[in-house]
Amino acid sequence: MKRLIIPFFLRNRGCPHRCVFCNERIVSGNAGAITESGLRETVRSTIAGRRKSGPVEIAFYGGSFTGMAHEEQMELLRMAGTLIGEGAIQSIRVSTRPDDIEGAWLDTLKNMGVRAVEIGAQSMDDGVLRESARGHTAEDVRRAVGMLKEKGFETGIHLMAGLPGESREKFETSVVDVIRTGPDTVRIHPVLVFRDTELACRYERGDFRPLTLEEAVSWCKVALVRFTGARIPVIRLGLQSTGEMERKGGILAGPWHPAFRSLVEADLFRDMALELVSKAGGIDCGQEFHVAPADLSNFIGMGSTNLSFLEARFGNRPVTAKTDPSLPRGALVLRNGGREYGTSIAEVSLV
Repeated sequence: MKRLIIPFFLRNRGCPHRCVFCNERIVSGNAGAITESGLRETVRSTIAGRRKSGPVEIAFYGGSFTGMAHEEQMELLRMAGTLIGEGAIQSIRVSTRPDDIEGAWLDTLKNMGVRAVEIGAQSMDDGVLRESARGHTAEDVRRAVGMLKEKGFETGIHLMAGLPGESREKFETSVVDVIRTGPDTVRIHPVLVFRDTELACRYERGDFRPLTLEEAVSWCKVALVRFTGARIPVIRLGLQSTGEMERKGGILAGPWHPAFRSLVEADLFRDMALELVSKAGGIDCGQEFHVAPADLSNFIGMGSTNLSFLEARFGNRPVTAKTDPSLPRGALVLRNGGREYGTSIAEVSLV
């Protein structure tokens, strides 16, 4: 059953310094201080507006939760723990830096209701981490994930694509290295140039070039295929839109799109469709593509771009897509009479 995560943003609390790309005010949507009454009201209104039942989890994002003073952590956990005791929520999730993990303190977090810990790795290349002023190493990430898994936490890793000094090869190597650590989940987003950051200064001097939207989609497409093949869910691709992001001047440059994941998945479904048509020897009358209901829009593409591409590619023959509830998400099937050809995101060729 899908878990409902209700986020609360700490706005750099616990962070020893600011990384070159960080403007937490923009990313968190100008979130204010967390109060017990505000936390309770947000949980109440969010649960009241949901359509499906299931476990509910509070998440403390932004900043470095375990880098805060123990007293600050305990106060936030106490507030969330009251809601656990009342049955309004079932657990707590926190995000933190990989060099802020203390073995003994993890027992306290677990006893206070923390179920999942997400690690801001951003890269597994030490040179890229230095260029980004992260202040930790790839080995810190490996150590942190190992400690968390040993204590029984669900463990997530955050990655960024297009950091200073990062080539596509380095990014793909980071993806492989993250898979080796065995996290339970991953989040990925391409680097954006926010105002009032060191990265903005580098960009304005011409010392940093962000990825184009096309490049970001291509890089993240490979990552999604590899993580899916390793059975590691990518629970977010791209940053969630905030009012600060949409305000003019908030994002100076970079591959921003409010539906970035849809762009990546649409590109993958187009690749999968081409592969199946090749296996079938072309498109004939009566052939139909079938996808899970939740994947239909990604197969069609924004503005029907995928359908238009496929029809133009194969002599303007009509391309038909239908939903099949029996198919899992990420699968695509081409059917014609008794013939059937199938593939999935995990099987996409990366050559």
